[in-house]
Amino acid sequence: MPKASVIGLGKSGIATARLLKREGWEVVLTDSHTSTNLLQQQEQLAAEGITVKLGYSLDLNSRDLSDLIVVSPGVPWDIPVLVEARALGIETIGEMELAWRHLQSSPWVGITGTNGKTTTTALIAAIFQAAGLNAPACGNIGYAACEVALSEKLPDWVIAEISSYQIESSFTLAPRIGIWTTFTPDHLARHKTLENYYNIKAKLLLNSHFQVFNGDDPYLNKMGISHWPDAYWTSVKGEDFLLGKQGFYIQDGWVVEKLEPNPTPKKVILASALRMVGEHNRQNLLMAVAAARLAGIEPHTIDTAIRQFSGVPHRLEHICTWEGIDFINDSKATNYDASEVGLVSVNSPAILIAGGEAKPGDDTAWLNQIQAKAAAVLLIGNAASAFAQRLQEVGYSNYEIVETMDKAVPRSAELAQQYQVSVVLLSPACASFDQYPNFEVRGEDFRNLCLAWSAAH
Repeated sequence: MPKASVIGLGKSGIATARLLKREGWEVVLTDSHTSTNLLQQQEQLAAEGITVKLGYSLDLNSRDLSDLIVVSPGVPWDIPVLVEARALGIETIGEMELAWRHLQSSPWVGITGTNGKTTTTALIAAIFQAAGLNAPACGNIGYAACEVALSEKLPDWVIAEISSYQIESSFTLAPRIGIWTTFTPDHLARHKTLENYYNIKAKLLLNSHFQVFNGDDPYLNKMGISHWPDAYWTSVKGEDFLLGKQGFYIQDGWVVEKLEPNPTPKKVILASALRMVGEHNRQNLLMAVAAARLAGIEPHTIDTAIRQFSGVPHRLEHICTWEGIDFINDSKATNYDASEVGLVSVNSPAILIAGGEAKPGDDTAWLNQIQAKAAAVLLIGNAASAFAQRLQEVGYSNYEIVETMDKAVPRSAELAQQYQVSVVLLSPACASFDQYPNFEVRGEDFRNLCLAWSAAH
């Protein structure tokens, strides 16, 4: 029986292990952490014949080497044990690549980018499902990709949000439609250089049959048709700003398609069908419509799906209104650019809750938005003192270090009343790993605290 090692006991790792077990592999799942929750999962998987080693890192010195190593998305691709495994000729792939190998008879929409991936993925899945298609959203949203591969029925389409980590560890993944939402510096601690980060993202698009780009993104626009001559470009600014001869744009309130070889533009839906605020969401809308039209979905179906779409959890998600103050969960804003968009999108002034595990990046535009739109800033997590220093450096003094979410929520309510502002915005500009397993758990904590506060007061 061939042996497989799966690294990482998250949703992806568990689905990977189950898929391999079903295919007749002897599976060992390892995780360097241990906790009550992981111990429960260990017990459950043992009953399925899957060995789980907690508090353990893969060791290649044993005689009993694996034939295959599958890596969960959060595991760095260049850790020594994986470099060594590849040097030994052990096939080493990511969970997304394994899923592709099982699901490649279904067409895929692959969505990547620094920001905007999740909303665009959710929109596309909503449209495809409204068209009566079995089109699950997976990857960084919804199911793990291998969970979809485990399902009994083959999907009509796979709608996958794919991060740079997942592209890096995929070798044959080739979507029918590839979408690139935005490109700004992120994950540079892992990818080292902007050029390397760009090239990883580009690999997915190069392997895609149809390519869709956000033409309003400065970096992607600069690359333009010289780099991507056959792509479909989008622009919220109108036909005059469309790169190339084919694409999707907003003109006079309509989403318009311009597709070769027909030179006549065609109105698809009213842009106002989307209830979500912000120019960035209009960009997301264009890319979602592009995917749907390239898949042959009719405009009336797209319009119905868009009108019913209420948004994505943890991305500018309205939690509750208390005493006329809206509490907005933007926990998915894990870098400066995403948090800047969050501030731009809400009514100002606002009380901002920010902080967590800081990432490298240019904070200039984010700090400018804070100065323009934040009545006060509450700082949590490991980044609190560094953020406080940065705010002082730009002359912004109305901040408090509160450290934890359970202190931030009641204090934000008090400050919102004091300053008579109508919005409390959690938009951390940071990863969550200092205090939470992921941004979803951070967002849920914020949600629960807000609802408890509003119920008690």
